[in-house]
Amino acid sequence: MADPLVLSSRQPVAEAARRVAAAIAEADAALGSARWAIPGGSALAAVGPARRELEPAVWSRVRLTWVDERCVAPDDPDSNSGAAYRQGHLERSVPPAEELRLFLAGENPETARSRVEAGLLQRFGGGLDVVLLGLGEDGHIASLFPGHPALLAGGLVEAVLDSPKPPAARLTLTLRLLKAARATVMLAMGEAKRAALLRLVRGDPFVPAAALPHLTIVTDLSLR
Repeated sequence: MADPLVLSSRQPVAEAARRVAAAIAEADAALGSARWAIPGGSALAAVGPARRELEPAVWSRVRLTWVDERCVAPDDPDSNSGAAYRQGHLERSVPPAEELRLFLAGENPETARSRVEAGLLQRFGGGLDVVLLGLGEDGHIASLFPGHPALLAGGLVEAVLDSPKPPAARLTLTLRLLKAARATVMLAMGEAKRAALLRLVRGDPFVPAAALPHLTIVTDLSLR
């Protein structure tokens, strides 16, 4: 596995957004459209700037989904997709070509998992081109927690019913799917992320992101 590219920046959100936008534009030029998965949490801050860097025609061809979602209604404060719209990173008046949400109000987790698996196969060709990730203080990415059985899931999306962080019920893209992306950008900010980030760049296999190829890490921390 290749070592990740680590970029320390005084403007990490802007740098991550530039990297994501460039990867989307490259995929669009090569393939005619780009499949992009986005996070919640602090890394969501790079979504709006990345979208605004794209040519409108490129954005109009993007197929968008989330790397994970909590099993709550969109208007719940814990909803990743809800936060993306409430915070203005996505706009209903300027939609992408496709938007595959991982959880819809009223679903149970297994129904959502089956729907999303089918949607990824039918509308995303079973793959992703660009992934934007955050990093948890414990080293988790999406809702893939160190040592959790969901890391071994063989499909494209997994229902996690016992998340170590609340809310317990979540949907997450699998490590198998994330590993196959053409480009992955991680935005990791703040001193609280230092320990997990150091473990990741040292290749600690207990940190899920250590398994990701084509990984660029953007941080405001100096790791020297």
